[in-house]
Amino acid sequence: MTPDGTPPRDTGERVAHVPVSDTLSPADRYRELFVAVQRGRVFEDSKSFVDCVPRSSPARILETYRAEHGQPGFDLTSFVHAHFREEKTPEHHYESDPGQSLKEHIDGLWPVLTREPREHPANGSLLPLPEAYVVPGGRFRELYYWDSYFTMLGLAEGGRQDLLRTMADNFAWLIEHYGHVPNGNRSYYLSRSQPPVFALMVGLFEEHRLCQALQYLPHLRREYAWWMDGADALRPGEVHRHCVRLEDGSVLNRYWDDRDTPREESFREDEATAAQSDRPAGEVCRDLRAAAASGWDFSARWCDSTDALSSIRTTSMLPVDLNSLLYKLESEIARLAGLDGQPGVAADFAARARDRRAAMDRWLWDARLGHYVDHDWRRGRASPRLTAATATPLFVGAASPAQAAAVAATARERLLVQGGLATSEDESGQQWDRPNGWAPLQWLAIGGFTRYGERALARDIASRWLHTVGSLYQRESKLVEKYVLVHEADGAHGGSGGEYPLQDGFGWTNGVTRRLLHEDPHHAAHGALAGQPSLPAR
Repeated sequence: MTPDGTPPRDTGERVAHVPVSDTLSPADRYRELFVAVQRGRVFEDSKSFVDCVPRSSPARILETYRAEHGQPGFDLTSFVHAHFREEKTPEHHYESDPGQSLKEHIDGLWPVLTREPREHPANGSLLPLPEAYVVPGGRFRELYYWDSYFTMLGLAEGGRQDLLRTMADNFAWLIEHYGHVPNGNRSYYLSRSQPPVFALMVGLFEEHRLCQALQYLPHLRREYAWWMDGADALRPGEVHRHCVRLEDGSVLNRYWDDRDTPREESFREDEATAAQSDRPAGEVCRDLRAAAASGWDFSARWCDSTDALSSIRTTSMLPVDLNSLLYKLESEIARLAGLDGQPGVAADFAARARDRRAAMDRWLWDARLGHYVDHDWRRGRASPRLTAATATPLFVGAASPAQAAAVAATARERLLVQGGLATSEDESGQQWDRPNGWAPLQWLAIGGFTRYGERALARDIASRWLHTVGSLYQRESKLVEKYVLVHEADGAHGGSGGEYPLQDGFGWTNGVTRRLLHEDPHHAAHGALAGQPSLPAR
């Protein structure tokens, strides 16, 4: 039995061959060597060292370092390269043959982005998985939780049911072995998750008749238990991990990371950000980690000051998108429990979903502004910022028709721009703000507005996004992680901002774009050909 009393799913003989993983993170494993390497800038990117593969026993490497580092002439860079193998990001990314269509390019990328279990090196930070999986691309060489749902949309349309099935097995396996889905399959990601989209994945599996959704009920319940840990014991005004009990007795959730140290994959960046704040470094680092758990890393959404990341306060926010996804999780558990002949469980989770929706209406809805908001529970007030997350309650069916109509009107007036739906109204320099647009936010908005009959707005967002992606693809023969939604004279451009350069690939852009191409067979983006002039203006 699992810790929450639900039986684990039998995933078959294949799981038995998964190597035992080292769950100690690189900072815990290499201690002072880790700090020396990161602060010494042995690698340009903080993520490079934590992804390195040790050439021998990690314990022996640390022992050798302790014996040698104080000796005259010791060279840290030479030591690291002698004892670790760097997994370098390819300098030349996959590009289409001239004249290849956008759809053909996406379908041709799946093998490039697929990783196999045999590719998991021993003793590194990569957590082994039993089956093949798809990575985003670029510096992101591992499985990511919420990315994968949007990637799966394209796998389904591209006829890759084989990869959908193996991805399903992998996520079920992660929940069975760790009690939650980590941010990614790296040991340094185990202390946090990402937006809980496994329930959306299960719906996708069911939609494509991949498997019976009922088999995932134990996994959904176990993931839910992880997110709600400690909630039952809280009194009004108390918090524990992801849970906050508000003054009216309702419980809503926040993003959280169990550690309060600099993120190992962004060690130098987090140390620098914390140094710019007058708050304790641990508080700042916890909020940076929580923002990474949100997937929105980073955005003025989490900050007091638009131009100061050090003012970040993620753990003070009750985000509307997180609570919408947990509403979906509760609703899905209720539905499947009913099908499984568990009426008591079904009634319990249906009540939980109703309670959450009522709490969202009280704390996360602003009728005066006409959109959903995040709630700052520490200060007892709504966040003033409008973001694309306001459409998530529509996607999961948590809005009333009147709320949906108001959100549609607000989005049309304040977030709809030339290239799609804007991420926010802020221009902070962070990548999850203007002028950047992101595939997952387009999909959630399109699905939400379609669900509530706002089909013209949904089609408009989809059309603008496809034009953005098709325009850059036609000119540069690639898809990227994020896009500038205000086009220049020569067409669309890749997004900017953030801690790392723009990444090519790119899993969720591929997935959402492939699905939207399927839904709009006459869009001009079907005619986008690699290496050609940009698409004509809309």
